[in-house]
Amino acid sequence: MSDFFEQLRIQRWDDHRYYHHSRINQSLHLVSALSFVCAYALLFKDPALAALLAWLVSMTSRQAGHFFFEPKGYDVVNQATHEHKEDIKVGYNLRRKVVLLAIWAASPLLLVWQPSLFGLLEPHTGLESFTRNTGLLWLAVGVGGLVFRTVHLFFLKDVEAGLVWMTKILTDPFHDILLYYKAPLALLRGELIEPRQAAH
Repeated sequence: MSDFFEQLRIQRWDDHRYYHHSRINQSLHLVSALSFVCAYALLFKDPALAALLAWLVSMTSRQAGHFFFEPKGYDVVNQATHEHKEDIKVGYNLRRKVVLLAIWAASPLLLVWQPSLFGLLEPHTGLESFTRNTGLLWLAVGVGGLVFRTVHLFFLKDVEAGLVWMTKILTDPFHDILLYYKAPLALLRGELIEPRQAAH
């Protein structure tokens, strides 16, 4: 069990040091983390609304930070190119994220074609029911993306690596709040890059 938690610590540290130099990205991760925690709480009461919150607020803010604000040049602190970091990324690197986000964005078209989703849902009768069905579909996309990459890691690395990554993803919102709660204040001071990066 101690090895599991050590691997979790390493994956978290690698994720932070390689992919979270920008204070804007860190601040967006804080927004994402707070809304994910709300989505977790909502999951037991209203799964459709929880998924809508998770995808429309949590995931969009989180991924916007990575795609638009995180530096993609040579990482002097870690002595690694962006390409190298993408190659060794345990979870979803930017290329895989594009595929996942494309599936997410296109998935409501499935409800236009199959309003009952092959008999799994009550067909929508208006905008509200269509939105709720979209939320349920997005919940399936999120769970599917998590399970797919976890099982994929079973074969690429080993079962422990996959389970560690899944645990990291599910607990990231709580960890990110502890890690990035000061980022907005740093940003207001004009600090665009975390000092460990800026110093180099």
